[in-house]
Amino acid sequence: MKYLFSLFIILGLMSCTSSQTSKYSKIEYEVGPCFGFCPIYKITINSDRTAILEAEHFNFSEGEGKGDFDKPREGTFKSTINKEDFDKLIALTDDADIKSLSDNYIDKRIMDASKSNLRIYFSDGTKKDIAMSAGEKPEKLTTLYTYISELKQNQKWEKVN
Repeated sequence: MKYLFSLFIILGLMSCTSSQTSKYSKIEYEVGPCFGFCPIYKITINSDRTAILEAEHFNFSEGEGKGDFDKPREGTFKSTINKEDFDKLIALTDDADIKSLSDNYIDKRIMDASKSNLRIYFSDGTKKDIAMSAGEKPEKLTTLYTYISELKQNQKWEKVN
């Protein structure tokens, strides 16, 4: 009987921990090319803190000339975002109030800047896609994507291909 009771306690604890889910299932930030040597990459951060970085060019090297685009892409990398940094990412995402933001912050007058997309996938199955370029946008959105860019630099990335 005591084994059966222990089993119920363990099952109960497991169900409590599995019900604590993030309101975001995935956060993606993708940055395209500019008329210079801007980093080109896509970073995907999942709710379990695992992350994939698809680095094209100028993420781990500096540009020297047009021929740099003929070089192979830098690679695909994986990491687990440390808990402190992940918690800050979630707090900044919450603070930005993503669902209330416009879908487009592209300034067509600024042609030489890279374009980027922030995609937030919510646990309820909905998604918010925000296109951006240089120019005006909400400060909290700028803080969020700047922080995501910093994660690309301050995490331990392992090359997978």
